[in-house]
Amino acid sequence: MGGTERVRREQGERLAAMLAEVGPRNPFYRRRLAAAGVRPEEIRTVEDLGRLPFLTKTDLVQDQQAHPPYGTYLTYPLDRYVRLHQTSGTTGRPLRMLDTELDWQWWARCWAAVFNGAGVTAADRIYFAFSFGPFVGFWSAMEGARAVGALAIPGGGMDTAGRLHAILDQGATVLLCTPTYALHLAELAEREKVPIRESAVRVTLHAGEPGASIPATRRRIEEAWGARCCDHWGMTEVGPAGTPCLARQDGQHLNEAEYIPEVIHPETGQPLPPGERGELVITNLGRWGSPAIRYRTGDLVDPDPAPCPCGSPFLFLRGGVVGRADDMTIVRGVNVFPGAIEAIVRELPEVVEYQVEVVKQRALEELAIRIEVEGEGAAVADKLAGLVRHRLGLRPLVEVAPAGSLPRFELKARRFRVRRD
Repeated sequence: MGGTERVRREQGERLAAMLAEVGPRNPFYRRRLAAAGVRPEEIRTVEDLGRLPFLTKTDLVQDQQAHPPYGTYLTYPLDRYVRLHQTSGTTGRPLRMLDTELDWQWWARCWAAVFNGAGVTAADRIYFAFSFGPFVGFWSAMEGARAVGALAIPGGGMDTAGRLHAILDQGATVLLCTPTYALHLAELAEREKVPIRESAVRVTLHAGEPGASIPATRRRIEEAWGARCCDHWGMTEVGPAGTPCLARQDGQHLNEAEYIPEVIHPETGQPLPPGERGELVITNLGRWGSPAIRYRTGDLVDPDPAPCPCGSPFLFLRGGVVGRADDMTIVRGVNVFPGAIEAIVRELPEVVEYQVEVVKQRALEELAIRIEVEGEGAAVADKLAGLVRHRLGLRPLVEVAPAGSLPRFELKARRFRVRRD
């Protein structure tokens, strides 16, 4: 856990108030508290959280399956809720989440903190390069734009070329999308001779993937757009928790005014000493209609206990989210994370797009990388193979793919696959 003594005291007060409301009214949490032998009034401080069990997405999905369509996870009667969204489903069955009016105001407040962290003001025009669907992130970010007084420009229902020209034509100053899509927009702009570096865009803000905190990816986005690249972390289950830092770009703060973070060992569940890499556990403090209390995110983080130059008392995560506990795979005895591969690939400006597979050949597992390149493909493939061998100690199979043959992604990119047939 992070934060100053004052922050922790305020967190404890809000935690106690939330449990006093949620404990008696939320059937899901009423059962969990009873099973743990804990009464809501006994949780008064941040330290008391350790008496409560962890919450997982599996717990919530199983509850909805047993009690369709929304489970027993709601604190209030259904007529109190005004928004319904669901998870993207990239890690399994989509989970429906509902919010009351007060919850929705809380989402807007949290997103306003994200925009403030990125230096976004009421003078900005924010372009949302997304197809708006049931995923909560885009809708809540629009509310955050309203909260800071910025002009929100939706890009739903448009193809990439249409969005690119809308960004320029409407004088957007902030671009909000995944880091992958920012690079895809830049790729099309280069091909179509669209001068995006001369546009009004001064900030690009990204979520959904760890790329914006990977130095090579961040550098490529900034060079393509001529703008400051900022990272953000959040989840449908917990809300928008990560805020950019204007003093440093190698990670992000956690908004401890609205969340209580913990960092635990991903296997044992035990708390880790300050500064050690572990799994992030989050408790949100303002979403009483659908609360997340000790939610295991599955995301790995590197907390930095040192004071931040910006003066924020909130916990800083070096590199943002550095990977997922369940994304790591072992290839010939080497731990491999998708983010580590991206950090290497993005160092080569000739690589336009890439795809990674862990495959078995002649009873041995191989790391196979397919790349689209500009320039001499064989030379780039050799260079990439050398970098991976030097950094990870693995000899990858690198293949040059035809231009335009690899998939492009608007939402979370799926470039990393493991095949163990």
